[in-house]
Amino acid sequence: MTTPPSIVTLNLHGIGAPVRELEPGEDEVWITVRQLEDVLDAVAGRPDVRLTFDDANASDVEIGLPHLLKRGLTAQFFLCAGLLGRPGRLTRDGVRELVGSGMPLGTHGWTHRDWRRLTQPEVIEELVRAPQVLSEFTGQPVTEASIPFGSYDRHVLRRLREAGVTRAYTSDGGRAAPRSWLQARNSLKRTVDAAWLDQVLDGAPALPRRARNLAARTVKRFRG
Repeated sequence: MTTPPSIVTLNLHGIGAPVRELEPGEDEVWITVRQLEDVLDAVAGRPDVRLTFDDANASDVEIGLPHLLKRGLTAQFFLCAGLLGRPGRLTRDGVRELVGSGMPLGTHGWTHRDWRRLTQPEVIEELVRAPQVLSEFTGQPVTEASIPFGSYDRHVLRRLREAGVTRAYTSDGGRAAPRSWLQARNSLKRTVDAAWLDQVLDGAPALPRRARNLAARTVKRFRG
């Protein structure tokens, strides 16, 4: 299969009715089952679309996985290793079910902290210990990461490279080159509809918006 010139990554969080207390603002990225179905139907068979899940919600396995398998789709699940087993989160058996179903894992850190504001012990926990725990499920190193809150700067990027991360996912929006180390993603929100999806998948962003996105990414990469 020919590699597409660019990739659009759609990122999902929680699905359906939340079964735990959400963090402030988290409800903005919690979608309905119907919205999930519409999104997956729209991207099935498209080699230029990647799917990812963040946060290790129980709905990853209870709702997301069956709908992916029904359509023959694969998604990468970025898990917070320190949240496994907590109410409303994936259990260790749930993680094994993902892996057994052919879904790749990535690290989303330990407990969903802002990686720009870590103490040194927290750096070790978030960037070293977390992928080590996840590798116990996969039997091989977990080397891809998604950045919590999309919050990064040059220090975060340096630490990720030093930790051996082979690909880092952001929340910057837009498309990315398939083999780029830093991958922009488009987060699904509770307002997702056909118009938004059409624009993200096939629309050409207006020049001012492209310029704003580029400027924002540049600032993040070099701020300290």
